[in-house]
Amino acid sequence: MQVTVDLDRCVGAGMCVRAVPEVFGQRDLDGLSELIQPEPDPEFHDAVFEAADRLCPARAISYTEEDQ
Repeated sequence: MQVTVDLDRCVGAGMCVRAVPEVFGQRDLDGLSELIQPEPDPEFHDAVFEAADRLCPARAISYTEEDQ
């Protein structure tokens, strides 16, 4: 899995950080999301799906499921 965050769309709601703090963080400067694990461990995949597909109000998170 490869995860990306579109910072032009991110509103800094922090839902992704609350859902998967092992994968997402928030920048101190502006509160926008930052990726801690762009290729998250498999144990976090379901939580990343949830964050991207249901929790992010700006739909700023995207992912590919193919291993690279």
